[in-house]
Amino acid sequence: MQTENPFLDGLARLFTDAAGAAQGARAEFEAFVKQRLERLVADMDLVPRDEFEAVKAMAVKAHRDSERLAARLAALERRAQPKKRRSPPKPRANRKL
Repeated sequence: MQTENPFLDGLARLFTDAAGAAQGARAEFEAFVKQRLERLVADMDLVPRDEFEAVKAMAVKAHRDSERLAARLAALERRAQPKKRRSPPKPRANRKL
């Protein structure tokens, strides 16, 4: 059952308008915050993700190459060290039979 009460109609219209105004204020606030955050990020001079991944891949490759070269150097150094020479065999006493 509906009644035609001008007071209630006015109150309903007021709440509807207030809800619309609140939504507008919320959208404006979100846009403002988004703009400020974008400016903050731009001022921080952050690296884009694809550039970061490229440099990370280069660092991993350089690390692998470094380990490979260290192993090669160690092998070359082992080869370059003078080998221990055995002392000449001691002369045996001559035994007569």
